[in-house]
Amino acid sequence: MKTKSIFATLLAVALFFSCKEEIDTSSRYVYTHYTVISYLEAHEQYSEYVKMLQRNMVSHISETTLAQLLSARGNYTVFAPTNDALQFFLDSLFARGMLSEPTWDGFTSEHVRDSFEQMIVYNSIIDGGDNTIYYTNDFPIRQDAELPISNMYDRKLTVHRFDGGRNVDSLLVCNAPIDERNRDILVLNGIIHAMNRVVAPSNNTMGHLIYSTVKEKRRGFYVSSLLVEAIGLRDSLEKYMDYAYEEKFLQGEITKAIMPIYVAGSTVIPEPGFCTPEHRYYGYTYFAETDSLWSVLIGKDALDITVDDVVQYLDAQNIYPDALRNKDYTDENNLLNRFVTYHLLPVRLSTDHLVMHYNEKGYNPSSQNLSVAMVEYYVTMGKRRLLKLFESKESDGVFINRFPHLDNGRHGTYHETGCDADKEGILVGPTDVEGENAMRNGMLYPIDKLLIYDDPTRENLMKERIRWDVTTMFNEFTNNDIRMSPIMDTPHQNVNIPTRAEYPYIDGVDISEETQFFYWPGTGRGWKNYHGDEMTIRGLQDIIFRLPPVPKRGTYEIRYASQNTGKMRGIVQFYWGKDKQKLAPMGIPMDLRIGPTEIKTATATYPSGIGWEADTNDDDYNAEVDKRLRNNGFMKGAEIHLAGAPGSSITARASETCCRRVIIRQTMDPDEVYYVRFKTVMDDPTRYLFMDYLEYCAKEVYDNPVTPEDIW
Repeated sequence: MKTKSIFATLLAVALFFSCKEEIDTSSRYVYTHYTVISYLEAHEQYSEYVKMLQRNMVSHISETTLAQLLSARGNYTVFAPTNDALQFFLDSLFARGMLSEPTWDGFTSEHVRDSFEQMIVYNSIIDGGDNTIYYTNDFPIRQDAELPISNMYDRKLTVHRFDGGRNVDSLLVCNAPIDERNRDILVLNGIIHAMNRVVAPSNNTMGHLIYSTVKEKRRGFYVSSLLVEAIGLRDSLEKYMDYAYEEKFLQGEITKAIMPIYVAGSTVIPEPGFCTPEHRYYGYTYFAETDSLWSVLIGKDALDITVDDVVQYLDAQNIYPDALRNKDYTDENNLLNRFVTYHLLPVRLSTDHLVMHYNEKGYNPSSQNLSVAMVEYYVTMGKRRLLKLFESKESDGVFINRFPHLDNGRHGTYHETGCDADKEGILVGPTDVEGENAMRNGMLYPIDKLLIYDDPTRENLMKERIRWDVTTMFNEFTNNDIRMSPIMDTPHQNVNIPTRAEYPYIDGVDISEETQFFYWPGTGRGWKNYHGDEMTIRGLQDIIFRLPPVPKRGTYEIRYASQNTGKMRGIVQFYWGKDKQKLAPMGIPMDLRIGPTEIKTATATYPSGIGWEADTNDDDYNAEVDKRLRNNGFMKGAEIHLAGAPGSSITARASETCCRRVIIRQTMDPDEVYYVRFKTVMDDPTRYLFMDYLEYCAKEVYDNPVTPEDIW
C-alpha cells in the first residue's frame, strides 16, 4: 500500500521522551477475550488513537476502516500511541510553526490534518499476514536494524537500544520509546505495544536529503551532499519505486503466481506455488565523508568549502590520475565523478545487511556472536568498480576494503591475526536512522577517511578470491526484501522472478520466456548452501547475467558452486563474452548431475569417478586429492560455511555433495563489461539449474607456487 502525505517529507520528527506518563496497567495480562481494537477501546489512554482508526480506511480503494481491520482475524503488531503521545506530537509541530495551535484544529486545512492522521495510523500497524507478530524479544539484536515486515505506510521500522545491548527495557522504534510496562500485550489477532511517542519515520528520499542539506547548509554531510549535487546524481537518488512495474502488476500483465511441477520417474508432483514480487523498489547506500574530515583536509570550515576546493584537493593528491580533469562532472570518467560514485551503491543496505551472516563456521544466529571473517562485494554506481565490505569477530565493526592477515591454513580458524595499518580499511560509522538522515530509499553511513579505489586497493582485491552469493549481484533482491527473507509466508519463501518479456525485473539479467527463475531464502530449511538460500532456474533454461567487474586486468577463473543432492539437475552449456548477443561457448556442456562422488539421474545413481576423498591427517595427501579434483574441473566446497543449518557439524568442504566447478578461465579487463549465459542442452523443462554462489579467482591466487590458494 502506498499512501503519500503532502507533508510527509517534513516528518523527520525526533521525539525523545522527557517524562513518563502514568498508564493504567490493570488489564495488562488480559488477552483471550480482546481483539486489538476492543483492547484499545477498553483503555481510555488510547481514545484519540481509536478515533483515528475509525476515521481512516485500509486503502483509498477500500471502504473498510482500520478499526474494522483490527477487529478481524489476522496477525497485527500495533505500536499504539497514547493520548499523551499524540499531544506531544501536536506540541512538537506547533513548536516548529506548522500549527496555529497545538490541537487537531490547528492544521491549515482538513486535508492536511487527514494526511497527518493517516501517516500516524499507517505507521503504527504491521500486518503480519498468516503468522507473524513481533514481541519485543523478537526485535532484531543488531543496533538500528529493521523489523523485517514493512508497516502499512510501506516503511521499515528501526529498533534502537539505549545501551547498545539487548535490554528490552530500553527500546526505541523509529525514535519512539515503547512504554516499559505496557508492551507485548497479546490479544486474539495480534500484539500491542503502548508508545510514549508517535512512530513517525521520515518520508525523505536520498535525493531529498542531499537537496535539503545543501539548500539549508546543514552541518554533518554538507560537503558530501554538495559533491553529489555537482555530479548530477540527485534526481537519480529520488527514485523509490518502479511505477511502471507497479502498474503492470496491478493490471495483471505480470504473472503473479506459478505452480511448477516436479517429476520423479513417472510421478508428477505439484510443488507449492511461487509468487512474483508485488513491487520493484530502488535503493541506495552512501558511505560519506563527514564535514569534520573535509574541514581537516581542506583547511576551511565545512560550510565554506566549494566544489572547486574539493576538486583541487583531489587533483593535488593525484587521486585517479587517469581521470579527466575537466568541468564536466557528470562524465563518469571525470575526476570528481569517479571519486563520488565510488561512495555510492545502488542498493539499500540496512545495518544488519552490510555483511550477511547465517551458517558460516562458528556463527550462532541466536546470539549473533561473530566468528570467521565474512565479506560481501558490491558494484558501485557510475564507473563500475568493486567495493568490499568486511566483518569479523576481531574487526569490531564493518570495514570498507579491509585486507587483514587471516589464519587461513588447512588447520586454521579463519580469524584475523592482525592487520597492517595501510590495509585496515575504513570503518563504517553508525547511521542516524532516526533523524534527518532517515530515508525510505537509502542509508547514509559516515566514514572518517577518504574512500578511494586506488591501485593498492585493486591489487589487494586481485590477490584474494572474490566470492559472492549470486543474490548480491542482483540489487533488486535486497531492495525488495527477497534475499534471505526471515518472513515465513509463501510470497517471501517461494519467489518467482518475471521473464524479460513480462518485465526486466533484475537489472543486467535476461530471462527467456521459456525459463522459470525461482528463489528460496531457505529460512529454517537446513540446506547446505552458502547463506542457506538457493536459486533454481527451470524450464528450457536460457538466462544471461551481467558479471561484476574484476579489480585489475589478468587471467581469472570463474567458478560455479554446485551440489548433486537432488536427481533433477540438468546439463548446461556456459557462454561468456562482452557482447551478450554473441557470447562464445566455454568448453563442452557441463553435466550438473555429476557430483564429487556420484552421478544422480532420475532413474539411477552411479559412481562419478571424480576422485573426491575426505580430508585426512596427511596434508600432502589432501593437497594431492585437491589437485586430482582440479584436473577434473572440480574443487571441494569451501571450508568457511557449514553444509547445513547453523550449528551443523560438517563444513561444505567435508561434504561429498558440495563442490565448486571451474566454468571459465579467461583474461578479463576491469573496464569491460562481461556476461555469462546458462543454456540447457536438455529438451526437458523439469530439469533445473542450481545456483548458490560464484567466484572470481586470479591466476596469481589459484596458480601461486609460493602460497597455494587456501581451502576457505
